[in-house]
Amino acid sequence: MPPDTVRAGNRFWTDRVAMRDGVRLATDVHLPDGPGPFPVILERTPYGRNQASRSEVTAADPTPLPRSDFAALFTAHGYAVVYQDNRGRHGSEGKFVKYLSDGEDGFDACAWITAQPWCDGRICTMGLSYAAHTQAALGCLDPPGVVAQVLDSGGFANAWTGGIRQFGAFELKQATWAHKQAILSPEAEADPVMKAALEAEDISAWFTRMPWQPGHSPLRHHPDYEAYLFDQWRHGAFDEYWQQLGIWAEGYHHRYSRADCVHMSSWFDPYPLTATGNYMGLKRAGRGPQRLILGPWTHGDRSRTSFGDVEFGPDAAIDSWAGDWRQYRLRHFDSVIHGTPNPEPPVRVFVMGGGSGRRNEAGRLEHGGRWISLPDWPAPQAERVAYHLHNDGRLDPAAPDAGAVPLSYDFDPAHPVPTIGGNLTSLEPVARAGAWDQVESPDFFGCTPPYLPLASRADVLAFQTAPLAAPVQVVGPIEAELWVATDGPDTDFTAKLIDVHPPSADYPRGYAMILTDGIVRLRYAEDWAKPRLRAPGEVVKIRVTLFPTANLFLAGHRIRLDISSSNFPKFDVNPNTGEPEGRARRKRIAVNTVFADAARPSCVRLPVLAL
Repeated sequence: MPPDTVRAGNRFWTDRVAMRDGVRLATDVHLPDGPGPFPVILERTPYGRNQASRSEVTAADPTPLPRSDFAALFTAHGYAVVYQDNRGRHGSEGKFVKYLSDGEDGFDACAWITAQPWCDGRICTMGLSYAAHTQAALGCLDPPGVVAQVLDSGGFANAWTGGIRQFGAFELKQATWAHKQAILSPEAEADPVMKAALEAEDISAWFTRMPWQPGHSPLRHHPDYEAYLFDQWRHGAFDEYWQQLGIWAEGYHHRYSRADCVHMSSWFDPYPLTATGNYMGLKRAGRGPQRLILGPWTHGDRSRTSFGDVEFGPDAAIDSWAGDWRQYRLRHFDSVIHGTPNPEPPVRVFVMGGGSGRRNEAGRLEHGGRWISLPDWPAPQAERVAYHLHNDGRLDPAAPDAGAVPLSYDFDPAHPVPTIGGNLTSLEPVARAGAWDQVESPDFFGCTPPYLPLASRADVLAFQTAPLAAPVQVVGPIEAELWVATDGPDTDFTAKLIDVHPPSADYPRGYAMILTDGIVRLRYAEDWAKPRLRAPGEVVKIRVTLFPTANLFLAGHRIRLDISSSNFPKFDVNPNTGEPEGRARRKRIAVNTVFADAARPSCVRLPVLAL
């Protein structure tokens, strides 16, 4: 054991832990006072084992807590704390390839920990985002010692359906993340010329020049990072590439660790589909106890109450019921390690809505919301109601008319529909997550004068209910079932669920608040593994999976569904040419059609939960 250093009331040192291939990973160990052995809390991260995590805050103290101080909170309760840099990041050796080495490295880290004399054989894992992905990756191999996990906003149930791709479309947060992290990579830190070259690239400007090509992208200065990005971008079909350890926990649910797991995500985060998918899949597989938390937050911002341009009220912060996130994790680990009672329900969900609808002093819409407890997910008592699309723009449960004329629009990939908020992360400075009015603005990438509502675009089909006579509470998975056609070999279809606030003194034009959205690339509509290009005009029934949500649509509000074919820069734009993924050089305007008649009834299925 290396010599101890006293830090913040505990014993601390750094080890270089060898993986099975001999690569050594920098590992910080914090031990409590006393002889031990101790249960261990493990976090594996690419963001620096000894750097403060921006998400380790509370509502009372928004200053990120240094990892050494955070470790002291747990060592004071008798836990050893271990932080480890991922392979190829910060102090660790090896080559960084995003996501794909974390399963075996995580297993080896657990095996090393359980072999140490200061470990009592039990490991709890924790971490946000990538540090949640590392947890799920090691959990898939059922490593020794793991008894509890808290997967916060990550863990890739299936990275093809959400996280890297989304039902075929590529999530461009991977590009902005790669550029930002290439600048912070050990290679750039060791090579001032490389670092300066990467920093000199204007990432927002590059988003106006897509598609990128290898050697001709803002990542060309760091070939390794550019290579893994294009590897993800160009693997389109759901084949063995997407069934790798680290990005496909669904394929490992039957053999996953039996740890007591908490899965947490939020409505304006990229991972509610992952969190719910792992919760349901591991429960079906009969693994350990599973819990689910779904808040109204953006990525990792669990102690805030406003997101985008909307205020969700004082109860929105996790601190309103958990004490704070640190206390919640301690209670969870204590319940597993010491058998202390855990009164938490299986599922805790924040239902947005119910607020005044007025503009508060900070200039944000008061949408409000409240927490509810559920016995399971999806809510067993929710009724799935089909709201049908009508060619006059109506959205209601009534069946569409026979012979109703289909609705067509021109989708020009040179002028995509701009992303205005929603469930995303890591796209800064190009795009921002959160709840925003769906109106163009100079504050959002790709918007142009005269900055009108997105629904006014000719390539957006907006369907909405009449003003509601009574509140409608929607809680659960959302799916649009559409009959569509295109005049070319391939295209995309998007769907966006919106709560339309009525006009008021504060919002004379009303307020169209985004709740959730989804996309599907048409070539994958029938079979993710076997893409098929289309004959012009071929009619096909597709399903657009929107990320789950929970919202109370108040009386006087409208439920709206927008259908289009792009959401940029959240997703890459389909060129409509049928060229291989990530290799397109051409663009064509597609004529896309949505059918809304009795024989081809397009609808959105909403899980309505009685009040």
